[in-house]
Amino acid sequence: MALIGPSLMCADMGNLQDSVLTLDQAGVDFFHIDVMDGKFVPNFTLGPDLIKRLREFTEKSFDIHLMVEKPEDFLNLFIESGADMISVHAEATNHLQRTLQTIKDRGLKAGVAINPATSIQDIEYVLDVVDYITVMTVNPGFAGQKFVPLMNKKLADLTYLINENGYKIDIQVDGNIGYETIPDVLKNGANMLVCGTSSLFKPNLSLELAVSKLRNFIEDIEVNKSIKL
Repeated sequence: MALIGPSLMCADMGNLQDSVLTLDQAGVDFFHIDVMDGKFVPNFTLGPDLIKRLREFTEKSFDIHLMVEKPEDFLNLFIESGADMISVHAEATNHLQRTLQTIKDRGLKAGVAINPATSIQDIEYVLDVVDYITVMTVNPGFAGQKFVPLMNKKLADLTYLINENGYKIDIQVDGNIGYETIPDVLKNGANMLVCGTSSLFKPNLSLELAVSKLRNFIEDIEVNKSIKL
């Protein structure tokens, strides 16, 4: 079953505690928390103090997505704030293997994120220290962007590379993951869905109902897939 992870940058910042509690009770699988430094991407978002505060309200995994330059300089800060998983961008560090290994050595799941234009060959030689790969299906920085169509080919190629080499690596997709895009990303190998304004945080739809509707949609896709097999 594909995992659902709400992107908290898309939540109502004035009611973030309530949103986390509601989403937890509604049965999401993890929380995706974007950290942006205004340099690697043209935006600023959530920081360690807020993450530490939110940690009190759920035991679900916190997936920290570091969209920052030199992420290796900030690992301890976010590990101590309550992270369970940390992904760093291949484009953001000169020491990708060492950074990923440091995350694993601290007992967390290590993820590598790649932007739409980044080749999967750029991460081929760190797959032995990776627990999950975050494929950006939009250019990072802002919510509400359009899905980049060629990312489905990237997902298929990445799935082949992982399977061909016998790795056990999850594939996460992040960016315009909604009802129109989910069927194809699942078909091409994704099993972790970062969900924002395209599927979960919708006007005039409660978070409970949004999670239930999305879960049923995913289950229907996966049931139909198993029947065809």
